[in-house]
Amino acid sequence: MTDTPVQAPTHGIAAIIKHSRYVIAENKVTGFSFGLFVLIVLAAVIGPYVVPYDPLASATSVALKPPSAAHWFGTDQLGRDVFSRVIVATRLDFFIAVASVALVFAMGGLAGVAAGFFGGWVDRVVGRIADTIMAFPLFVLAMGIVAALGNSVQNIILATAIVNFPLYARIARSEANIRRDAGFVQAARLSGNGDIRIVLTQVLPNIMPIMIVQMSLTMGYAILNAAGLSFIGLGVRPPTPEWGIMVAEGAAFMVSGEWWIAFFPGLALMIAVFCFNLLGDGLRDIVDPQRRT
Repeated sequence: MTDTPVQAPTHGIAAIIKHSRYVIAENKVTGFSFGLFVLIVLAAVIGPYVVPYDPLASATSVALKPPSAAHWFGTDQLGRDVFSRVIVATRLDFFIAVASVALVFAMGGLAGVAAGFFGGWVDRVVGRIADTIMAFPLFVLAMGIVAALGNSVQNIILATAIVNFPLYARIARSEANIRRDAGFVQAARLSGNGDIRIVLTQVLPNIMPIMIVQMSLTMGYAILNAAGLSFIGLGVRPPTPEWGIMVAEGAAFMVSGEWWIAFFPGLALMIAVFCFNLLGDGLRDIVDPQRRT
């Protein structure tokens, strides 16, 4: 009688990659959203190097030309190629989204975990900060921050992170509050681990699935927030290619029939937000240990 070889279970990165491939292949919506995400990343990384025209170069002789073989998305009022500007703007908007989400997770996520795990004065301080921010209309607060500090990319990222602070803090607080008395936390404490180590190695990894979903959704909001600030003149300064600026510039030409100037940047904005919203469910399935088999 021969022994049947038993395949050892995969662990670590290999298991996550295998599970990710399964999730993407099994769910067509998730696969579609990941495909869109890859296209956005490629446009952000290599787009500025492969666009057919200089996004800042004006040519008044071809101003306000409709979409054609030479200019796929047409040209704007200064003769700049709209397609090149839309692709190049992807890098800036994607950077704003990623940076603002990383910053608000570092501020709100960690503050919420500390509030939920330790309670007491930490919980009260974080709660009052969140309540103070939520007392203002969030977009109006973002406008005020950018107007006070200056309309630079760094200040747009900071304003977006601040207005999202209450959402991250409350989600992280509620999740940490549930898990602070869980069995695995008690076992870690009995093993001699300190509170900070327990928070970083036990509590935080177990609330990451829901935080990952929220981060994906917030990236879409961050792009909308940056575009909204640019639309009202408080965002990135022209002539820098940015979707919100391009929509604002093209809005004045809609009534005269030059629809493409605002339509294609708006379409890119819609696709990016749509992609990040769909991406959340797929990321949850990938990072949630209970769904990983």
